[in-house]
Amino acid sequence: MESEKLKAAFIFVAPDTDPSKHRTVIDTPAVELIVVGVKNYDEACRVAKELVEEGVKAIELCGGFGHIGVAKVVEAVDGKAAVGVVRFDIHPGLGGRSGDEFFK
Repeated sequence: MESEKLKAAFIFVAPDTDPSKHRTVIDTPAVELIVVGVKNYDEACRVAKELVEEGVKAIELCGGFGHIGVAKVVEAVDGKAAVGVVRFDIHPGLGGRSGDEFFK
C-alpha cells in the first residue's frame, strides 16, 4: 500500500514580501511543498492557519523566526500541523539580528 503524499510548507520572513505573490509549490512524488514569503509574524500566523485549512500537516519556519515568532505560529496552528524551524540565533538576512529583535 502506498503512503499518502505529505503536504508541507516552508514559510520565510523577509521585508516587503506579499504571500499572495511570493508563493510557489514544489510537487514531488512524496511531498507537495508550498513555499511562502511573509513580511512579519502576524502575517506568518495568518498564512499558517490558511495552510492548515489547505491540508498542510507540517510547517517549517526559516531561521529568521526567533523563539517568539515560532511560539506565535505554533499557537496559531493549534496542534493541527507539526511546526519545525531552521535555527539561527542571529540571521544574516536580518542584519545579524534575530527575528524577535527585528520584528518587535
